[in-house]
Amino acid sequence: MSDDAVPGPAELRASDADRERVSEVLRDALAEGRLDMAEFEERLEQTYKARTYGELAPITRDLPVAGVTPPPVLSLRKEPVPDGSWDGRVVGGEGSSTWGVAVLSGFQRKGRWTVPRRFDCFAFWGGGEIDLREADFAADEVVINCVAIMGGVQLTVPPGVEVVVRGIGVMGGFDQRESGVVGDPGAPRVIVTGFAFWGGVGVERKKTRAARRQEKLERKAAKRELRSGED
Repeated sequence: MSDDAVPGPAELRASDADRERVSEVLRDALAEGRLDMAEFEERLEQTYKARTYGELAPITRDLPVAGVTPPPVLSLRKEPVPDGSWDGRVVGGEGSSTWGVAVLSGFQRKGRWTVPRRFDCFAFWGGGEIDLREADFAADEVVINCVAIMGGVQLTVPPGVEVVVRGIGVMGGFDQRESGVVGDPGAPRVIVTGFAFWGGVGVERKKTRAARRQEKLERKAAKRELRSGED
């Protein structure tokens, strides 16, 4: 493959996770008064229409938190991801987002983001999605505090993370199925607290799509080797 066939960083296709990171920056800017509603709606529309890094980057260029930075080097070789490795994911410092609110609406925190030591969220006649599968962690123990009133919050954690559920439900509830599962060495501990009234907080453990895809490829490769050995 010639160098002419390799696209520049700005021409690389953006992912759904990239667009969601930009939309999160815009929501924070709206809440802080940096954008008015008209500017927010205009930029949010541009975000979900963007197809490349070059189209995404200018949307948050004048905001204090950078949205998307095109990768400086394009690698054409898929690097293996160590299964169950937590090296480098407990990064210290501050979280990239510390709260979420859904009032007759919804919020999402997903993709690559940094979970703070404490994340507070509130759902009233709305729903929130907090996905930690690709996240980094500001500490080896973090608290997710959820208040759900006639609404719900769904928390997704990766395999290996210890989850402790301490929330209280009144005509509502907190999912306890993942509570008490022993975590992997070096993995963070997630404590889920809060209050649910006519609402609920769900907790589920799922692998990333990339991990499931890799397992599928490995199973196919093992089957091919088995068939070739029988011939």
